[in-house]
Amino acid sequence: MKTIRLSLALTRQDFSRAILDGSVQPDGVEFIPTVLNASEMYWRQLRFGDFDVSEMSLSSLFIASAQGDRTWTALPVFTMRKFFHTRMLVRSDAGIRTPADLRGKRVGVPEYQQTAAVWCRGVLQHEFGVEPREIDWFMERNADRSHGAATGFVAPQGVRITPIAPASSIGKMLLEGSLDATLLYLKAGNLVDRSAVDLSATGSVRLLFPDPQAEGRRYHAKTGLYPINHVVVMRTRLLEQHPWMALNIYSAFTAAREAAIAARKAAVLPLLETGLLAADAAQAFDHDPMPYGISGAARELQAIIQYQHEQGLTARPVALDELFARSTLDL
Repeated sequence: MKTIRLSLALTRQDFSRAILDGSVQPDGVEFIPTVLNASEMYWRQLRFGDFDVSEMSLSSLFIASAQGDRTWTALPVFTMRKFFHTRMLVRSDAGIRTPADLRGKRVGVPEYQQTAAVWCRGVLQHEFGVEPREIDWFMERNADRSHGAATGFVAPQGVRITPIAPASSIGKMLLEGSLDATLLYLKAGNLVDRSAVDLSATGSVRLLFPDPQAEGRRYHAKTGLYPINHVVVMRTRLLEQHPWMALNIYSAFTAAREAAIAARKAAVLPLLETGLLAADAAQAFDHDPMPYGISGAARELQAIIQYQHEQGLTARPVALDELFARSTLDL
């Protein structure tokens, strides 16, 4: 039995709880788990390599791979997906009614290279015609706690990025009116992010898309994309020593996911039987919008590869076989 250090982030989408509580374990592997905020986890992994297996920023992993860094190898376990652009916030008095109105505006971003920001900029460009260079960017994370410090991040050509002073934050600047919008808002509670203001309690900030669910449905119907954020990685050196681990760990995450879905379905069935829930609600379990495996995520993976290259984050498009364990490429 091989003992290895694991770190995961729990979310409302979480399918990995059975891994963390030990009810599902990979054959031949014993995990020593740590639960962390994703922002802190990625910083610790990229900077210090604290864990043998963890979730990882898909964007940062692509950037490192494009630079020839093979510290981490990905498994096609995608633990977080969201329509990130539907979470963009704007000041109510900034004159921003549509995405096109973001041109020339001051827009915050926790970190320019983070995956959610890549997706948001990709949507702005391809759905609404707004190029990254048409926006004035303000980045909250400074070099000592950023993911980009570990990957040598510099502002892409033609893109203006102003660091936010350590004493300030995206939240403070939005309330002061020195920012017009932010791509996403991450509250503090970890060693990396520092915004602490509860923006939902103010009347000065609102969602860019008033009905985010409707915009998510529109975007998915048009593009077929359900954007991926987190991917599971393992230390390449460990994989080289124990190549059998890749599929064993992948199988365990798959089993944990299936257990979580089965539990949710079991919770819904009694409501269907009593008529308290519409019969067509059961159809939600017939469609899987968040599959593991490369084949089920091919569209999203190719899209973010394209967006990162277009946005100047990678000098070339990264091939999937550079990133994922060889034994998982046909999954």
